[in-house]
Amino acid sequence: MNIQRHGIILNVENFDACLHFYKTLFNLPVMFEKQEGDFRLCCLEFGTSYLMIETEGFAEPEGKSIATCPHKLRFNVSNIDAALKDVRALGIDAEISMTDWGSVINIHDPDGNRIGIRDEASFAQ
Repeated sequence: MNIQRHGIILNVENFDACLHFYKTLFNLPVMFEKQEGDFRLCCLEFGTSYLMIETEGFAEPEGKSIATCPHKLRFNVSNIDAALKDVRALGIDAEISMTDWGSVINIHDPDGNRIGIRDEASFAQ
């Protein structure tokens, strides 16, 4: 198989809020957008991949469990303290959890999808 590109499609209920979240917090540039009737999508650059935000999902704004959201989007950062400031600047109450394997900030997007922000230095080890 000769894979040309890889990506993730995330179906959401609160399209505008989720799109704003990913564009603002993670500074993901828009590749393209499309709308057909009530269906909308926006494709964002996600490193060398893409994150496509599409309608037709469901929200649990208080945060989805692993049972309803078995995936977790992970963003590794060079400075976890700076990342925490960015998260809090969006009004999200979050903390850094320190473990044997590294430091992580666990949050969720406006639909309740699970997000992990991890320090790259300990991940690379």
